[in-house]
Amino acid sequence: MSVSPDALDALFAARYSCRAFSNRPVPRDVIAAITATARRAPSWCNAQPWQLTITSGAETDRLREALKSEVTSGAPAPDLPFPSGYSGPYQERRRTCGWQLYEAVGVEKGDRAGSAQQMMRNFDLFDAPHCAILSSPVELGPYGAMDCGGFVTAFTIAARAQGVDTIAQAAVASYAPLLHRHFDIPETRLILCAISFGYGDPDHPANSFRTGRAKVADIIDWRDA
Repeated sequence: MSVSPDALDALFAARYSCRAFSNRPVPRDVIAAITATARRAPSWCNAQPWQLTITSGAETDRLREALKSEVTSGAPAPDLPFPSGYSGPYQERRRTCGWQLYEAVGVEKGDRAGSAQQMMRNFDLFDAPHCAILSSPVELGPYGAMDCGGFVTAFTIAARAQGVDTIAQAAVASYAPLLHRHFDIPETRLILCAISFGYGDPDHPANSFRTGRAKVADIIDWRDA
């Protein structure tokens, strides 16, 4: 079986980080179908370390409230250390993405209150009706986390194929102790990220921009004989 390269490229191009959702829930059978496709992601020794805790309905609202309460009363404590820094092109891309978002939603440079308000939207889960918490066994360490990165890509692309929008969120996972308590996720698992998902609001300004991508020449270091 083969898939058209153009069709696959178009599917990847259609995926974006959705930052404003409608309240329309995704049917459970669609969520199951997305996961069934994503589970085909490759993993080290076929360990398939990914595990999802998925919220719907009132449970998503309870998570929102718990997150906002935790943010105002505690400090971030991620299970997986955050990057020690961004430099060079990585910092440039990060800044460009941030300013694209701020420009789209009307936050001007120097508006700290506005940028803080937009940051807090992470903990509203951008009004998504569902949130998936992704975890991996502690004992698998970086390799388990690497495998789960592939699963995130597979999940978000499979979701787009089903007409479902997504955003992977490190901000939510930065409050890992809360997530362990809230969902009774054992300490033997690393909480890696959240994926908020649902049907995006196409008219919301936060969804009006698309980030750029590095050129192929910037990615490949060709070594020819």
